[in-house]
Amino acid sequence: MAQVPQRFFDALAVRTWCGLSLRALGRAREEIDAINVYPVADGDTGTNLYLTVESAVAAVEAVFAAHAVDAAGDGEPDDGDGPSLADAVGAMAHGALIGARGNSGTILAQLLRGMAQVLAARGEPAHTDGAGLRLALRRAADSARQAVAHPVEGTVLTVASAAADAAEEAAAEATADGAEGTEGDCAAVARAAYEGAREALAATPGRLPVLERAGVVDAGGQGLVTVLAALVETFTGRAETLPGRAPAPGNAVRHARGEHGGEAPAQKCAAEEGDGSGPAFEVIYLLEAEDAAVARLRQRLDALGDSLVVVGGDGLWNVHVHVDDAGAAVEAGVEAGRPYRIRITHFGHGDAHTSAAERMPRERAQRAVVAVVPGEGLAGLYTEAGATTVLARPGEPPASGELVQAVRRAHAREVVLLPNDAELRHTAAAAAEQARTEGVRVALIPTRSAVQGIAALAVHEPDRRFDEDVVAMTSAAGATRHAEVTVAERQSWTTAGICQAGDVLGLVDGDVAVIGTDVTEVATTVLDRMLAAGGELVTLVLGDGAPRTVAAHLEARVRDAYLAVDTVVYQGGRQGALLLIGVE
Repeated sequence: MAQVPQRFFDALAVRTWCGLSLRALGRAREEIDAINVYPVADGDTGTNLYLTVESAVAAVEAVFAAHAVDAAGDGEPDDGDGPSLADAVGAMAHGALIGARGNSGTILAQLLRGMAQVLAARGEPAHTDGAGLRLALRRAADSARQAVAHPVEGTVLTVASAAADAAEEAAAEATADGAEGTEGDCAAVARAAYEGAREALAATPGRLPVLERAGVVDAGGQGLVTVLAALVETFTGRAETLPGRAPAPGNAVRHARGEHGGEAPAQKCAAEEGDGSGPAFEVIYLLEAEDAAVARLRQRLDALGDSLVVVGGDGLWNVHVHVDDAGAAVEAGVEAGRPYRIRITHFGHGDAHTSAAERMPRERAQRAVVAVVPGEGLAGLYTEAGATTVLARPGEPPASGELVQAVRRAHAREVVLLPNDAELRHTAAAAAEQARTEGVRVALIPTRSAVQGIAALAVHEPDRRFDEDVVAMTSAAGATRHAEVTVAERQSWTTAGICQAGDVLGLVDGDVAVIGTDVTEVATTVLDRMLAAGGELVTLVLGDGAPRTVAAHLEARVRDAYLAVDTVVYQGGRQGALLLIGVE
């Protein structure tokens, strides 16, 4: 996409920079993943950076969308000037914070937060100049270093500091030469930071032995250089040529992937460094807590493991640590405040603690199904049926990058993608498009509920021609009406009238059809309305919060009132809704 160069760093420049960064990381993701050897050679730095920036982009776009609608709520476009610089950088930093993944993504989130702290503190100007950008880059580098428990040179922290140093040196030289205007030029500041970061990146193998032995530069540093290149493009309109990924240009990715035969140097290096004895788990969570409690949390987590990074502030933090006792890391968060969006990843197959023999690539399957599921129970059910699953926790929909990762995990030539949520259709479409560029044939079936996905999976036949299989699965999903019973979180208008917080809602095909106070009564009414149009099979998926007797009551209702209709019941676990209902 062609970009109009931005002269100043304003809200539109923030939006442009985020979009260009996401696009650039999308192109560079695989190469960055391939050179990821520190702190753990788990091959996901590029992906984590992409997902972090994707969250930042979503937050910035939401701010622009909000300003595009009149404050009166009449749905008409707003005649104002759009969000302020403070609004935009604040959204960027917040989006990155709540979406940060892995060590690299967490540090990037703090870099963006550091920039936002400077730019938002300069009052409410419409834009800032090169001097403001230079100060923001310095604050970013310093705050990121402070967020890491034990900073290591030769990493992204070194690259960030070098970028800030280079921007300051360029400004000092411009002043000495009498070219004061250059100091206020955002493009000049961005280019100086980018060039300084490139030089520091090339030198990272000499500062970190694990990189030198693997023959690669730091993966997180490479990602930051990619983001800074996007910043230069924001102000110049011209894409930068990114540097080579290793001291010997062009060799890094081949070395990291082991394409010269034998064990990949990056893998061998990881085995030599940790010998399989490093922490077993990566633990990440968002935390609502006071500063004093977070200070104590840092000390406790530092004693439990390594790679500790705690970023954020103003009551909201993102915590990242590698530990052997994941439960203790979460308990420490509970003592400090309220942890949520907890992610625990076991360093298992394919990571630094796996032998080279175990990493032998398996043969690509012909066809696979990838499905988004709302609870652990359904994840088990789908997995037993042969699907690769992506867990969508309540209030935490997966990003397109996660769906792309799931397609890669499926390791198939052909993939059927089931989003199982109407709100995920565009996200799934983006993931499918990305997977197609990687040579995977992907068909997206627009399932709106997990029960439709169950119906589609039931008729899936891998030995059938791909097009025929997709048609059969689409037909089965389309023939399944879906409903859910849930509890209203707040007062609102619905298609069935006004509901109050705590009311039980029955939704049929996405619209509120019943409002009541008793879960079993609402579920029975919903089921009767669905079966009024006929049906052969009723599928019930029970959430953790559903009454224990509701399934038996509904089964009895179907048995007594509807002849020749079967019922099947599944346990969904923590799925958000109390009950999911499907009628085929």
